[in-house]
Amino acid sequence: MSKIKSEVIDTALLENIKNIYRKISYAAIRSGRNPFDVKLVAVTKTVGIDKIKEAIDLGLRVFGENRVQEAQKKIADCRLQITDCKVEWHLVGHLQRNKAKTAVQLFDLIHSLGSIGLAEELNKHAERDSKIQRVLVQVKVSEEETKHGVARENLIDLIKAVSVMKNLKLEGLMTMPTFFDNPEMARPFFKELREIRDKAEESVSKAFGNKLPELSMGMTNDFEVAIEEGATMVRIGTGIFGERR
Repeated sequence: MSKIKSEVIDTALLENIKNIYRKISYAAIRSGRNPFDVKLVAVTKTVGIDKIKEAIDLGLRVFGENRVQEAQKKIADCRLQITDCKVEWHLVGHLQRNKAKTAVQLFDLIHSLGSIGLAEELNKHAERDSKIQRVLVQVKVSEEETKHGVARENLIDLIKAVSVMKNLKLEGLMTMPTFFDNPEMARPFFKELREIRDKAEESVSKAFGNKLPELSMGMTNDFEVAIEEGATMVRIGTGIFGERR
């Protein structure tokens, strides 16, 4: 529990969390998987510290932020006010190289590694901080210009480069496909990432011993389909905290 426990439970927040976990369980079972193999990342973009503390009181332990700058004060406040449970912070949004130093200081896991240059920056700052920085490589499976990530044809080179960086630990892949009103339209993108991961793992495992167990894919609108296609992390904001203000 957090150090300052809410006296009044936010019933809407509680029901949202229960509903998301229920959907995670059903999607995992439908695809023959263990629901406990899927991690819920509660995305707190524009969500205030008081609401985050309520979510912690209700059992959430993994939170995702889209921007380094917005995350700084939230994470600092949480670390000061919440002392009796372990909370993980993930960066799920795009990361610029000039924010790498701060990102290493703030985040347990960075989902959005997309270039060798950024990897070198993260490794440099992690070494200075005597930290092993956990990362996921973001793969661009959509042709949208606004989407970030490494192109499929450059993925193996990036994985090989990261694999020899002593202060980075590569744990898997992430993607953010085009948004569709019909979540079934996103299924081919999730399936593609899983297949890309399987091929990449096979390609580099003998030389580098790398396993890539994590697949971060799926948000409020399409996370059930993502789980059916192998997601191990789903990034949920609106489904937990409601529409952004």
